[in-house]
Amino acid sequence: MSTSYASDARDTSPAADAALLIGRIVLIVMFVFSGVGKFMDIAGTAGYIASKGLPMPSVLAAAAGLAEVAGGLMIAIGWQTRIAALGLLVYTVLAAYFFHDFWHLPEGGERMSNMIHFLKNMSIAGAFLMLAGVGPGRFALDGRSGA
Repeated sequence: MSTSYASDARDTSPAADAALLIGRIVLIVMFVFSGVGKFMDIAGTAGYIASKGLPMPSVLAAAAGLAEVAGGLMIAIGWQTRIAALGLLVYTVLAAYFFHDFWHLPEGGERMSNMIHFLKNMSIAGAFLMLAGVGPGRFALDGRSGA
């Protein structure tokens, strides 16, 4: 007896496709709001980036806002979903490494808070990896085009 596994989310049931749609939207809400917030306070975002010693903080602030908003909206509508998910995966891992570097902090509340944020980012990165692997499902622009 041969077992066939779906290689793509388009081969799943309507309920699974609905779960992918809802999951995509829930996954990116934080990114879209955060990206808009970065654009509303680009100087503050650039200042925070500069405080971590990263180069070109104003450029990185704008790029971060664009990545969050554009990548999030692409995932929400299901357009170029796999690429957007991989892009936000890399973004999320880099943000965790540079901005939640708990291993550099002394024991205490700030270290614990940053460790939790780091682990949260890794969990979100895992969700992006799964989305890149299975695709957006039928209820997406990609699902309609056969991507």
